[in-house]
Amino acid sequence: MSRILLDTDVLIDVLRARDATQAFLFDLTRDATPCCSVITVAELSAGLREPERDATVALIDSLVVLPVTRQIAEIAGDVRRSTRKAGATIADCLIAATAIVEAMPIATGNVKHFRLRGVTVVPAP
Repeated sequence: MSRILLDTDVLIDVLRARDATQAFLFDLTRDATPCCSVITVAELSAGLREPERDATVALIDSLVVLPVTRQIAEIAGDVRRSTRKAGATIADCLIAATAIVEAMPIATGNVKHFRLRGVTVVPAP
């Protein structure tokens, strides 16, 4: 089975019960194991609304959470240095580098942040 890296915005939309994103994720994960970066876990935690805590923990527990390795960190630094004007944050670059190293596509609504060589984007609604 293939794997798909879910960007933070997709998971936020799922937590906020956005029907289009929930349907998108359901279809996407029929044939792919859903994964996220540990960076996404940090972003979700930073923006956590207290009433969403249990649902957020359950969602994260349902994913394969990928660590940031030295290789990922070095690639993220290279990506950030080459894309400063593209609007991608260091967190975006770490997530993109995870996709590159793990050779998996990223599902995101922030397509412009991931228009990078070596990254395949699956646009989310």
